[in-house]
Amino acid sequence: MRLVVFDVDGTLVDSQGDIVASMTAAFGDVGLAVPARAEILSIVGLSLDVAMVQLAPEADTERMVRSYKDTYAHLRATKGAASSPLYPGARDALDHFAGRDDVLLGVATGKSKRGLDSLIAAHGLEGMFVTRQVADFHPSKPHPSMIHAALDETGIEASDAVMVGDTRFDMDMATNAGVAAIGVAWGYHPRTELGAAHQVVDSFADLPAAIEKVLEASA
Repeated sequence: MRLVVFDVDGTLVDSQGDIVASMTAAFGDVGLAVPARAEILSIVGLSLDVAMVQLAPEADTERMVRSYKDTYAHLRATKGAASSPLYPGARDALDHFAGRDDVLLGVATGKSKRGLDSLIAAHGLEGMFVTRQVADFHPSKPHPSMIHAALDETGIEASDAVMVGDTRFDMDMATNAGVAAIGVAWGYHPRTELGAAHQVVDSFADLPAAIEKVLEASA
């Protein structure tokens, strides 16, 4: 059996519009200038409290986190699945892996449990992921806790697992957990920051072959 663990924002779904809008609201709530879009996207993948401290270390980050979550929840309720659309090819790739007898799927995300549950419901992905690791219960990436928990829940050895993500936090988390890492080129961190990846793919169509290659190499 193999375990494929996916990041969410920037990997499976393109949520940058709502992320930037929610961060804009959070900064406005405390009267601070909003960072550039690129700076906001650079912290995607971190748990929200850690991300806020990085962006605004002197601010009331607890208040900013509340404002961000309230805005994001409102946008999600208003827009539904359009709030975080799946990237082209994502659903086909998930269906492909879910249809295999030798693969289990999981997620490891900086989202809250509420946020992930809502996204999964919006896209009809219930039952797709046998393990869901969220920010509520773990230190922020790149700490390996999420992957360690996913391995424990599924009984899969680290040599039979791979992390798929779009940020250096995902790649470093995989390295810290002793599992293979595959970067995706369509997300929020440039390819140059995915140096810890065993391989970087340009489309979901390339993912099955990339997973086979990196897992064979780590066996």
